[in-house]
Amino acid sequence: MPWIFCPCQTIFTILFGLTDNSIMSTPSKPSQTLVFIGGGNMASAIIGGLIQQGTPAPHIRVVEPFEDARHRLQAQFGVAVLAQADATLSDAGLVVWAIKPQTFKEAALQTQDFLKNALHLSVAAGIRSDSIAKWLATERVVRAMPNTPALVGLGQTGLFARTAVTASDKAWIEAVVATTGALLWVNDESLLDAVTAISGSGPAYVFFFIESMVEAGVKMGLSTEQATQLAIGTFVGASHLANSAAEPPSVLRERVTSKGGTTYAALTSMQNSHMSALFQTALQAAQQRAHELGDEFGA
Repeated sequence: MPWIFCPCQTIFTILFGLTDNSIMSTPSKPSQTLVFIGGGNMASAIIGGLIQQGTPAPHIRVVEPFEDARHRLQAQFGVAVLAQADATLSDAGLVVWAIKPQTFKEAALQTQDFLKNALHLSVAAGIRSDSIAKWLATERVVRAMPNTPALVGLGQTGLFARTAVTASDKAWIEAVVATTGALLWVNDESLLDAVTAISGSGPAYVFFFIESMVEAGVKMGLSTEQATQLAIGTFVGASHLANSAAEPPSVLRERVTSKGGTTYAALTSMQNSHMSALFQTALQAAQQRAHELGDEFGA
């Protein structure tokens, strides 16, 4: 399935069942409540995107055990925030699980009785849908692997749905996730480990290369500010170019690599150091760790 972007009006219509003529009016039938278990960065990115695109704050509730985080969520978004799950969540239509893998099972077992009729979306790394379905006693489970650029609306999210998830369920998930950036569906759940390795952990690789470029620039005589501007700007510009160009990255690389020139010297050094092979090995390590998380915390 191709990358999917939902315009604001489409998202609002899916979430609230409104027609074009009723977008700005209050729906006659209350929409289903969205509940977030965990109120960290990823939950905040999704909540912020939803509210920015028209979801009323009263339709969102968050379960967050840490007091400081509860105050932040209330002040920033105006949503209802609970210290722990209770019967007030029983009308939840969609539950987003945005918690650490090692705490998922305990939290799921504690909330299972309140969330029996909901659709569930998990953004917890590594925890497989078999485990989630067992802990929550439901087959309406979707797993997601987002990444941190969701915080600025430029995220990439991979999704996998269990067979009980309907087309309308998927549409709701797409409407919610699209507020944070682009998304794609995979038909094999194991591919989410690859998504984790490429895009889930990917921003850290980019930051690592930016750090290295800045350090090199400073050693060459630039100030930290100058090197940082050049490094970040180059990644932003090259990414935009790669995204908009019809040619693959390999062709774009060849176009800026004149034999005997400066780029050729740098790339030859990288190739002689087997950087591509080393980088692919690193990504495979991330993929393997994602698989191990499912084994460790999914029992």
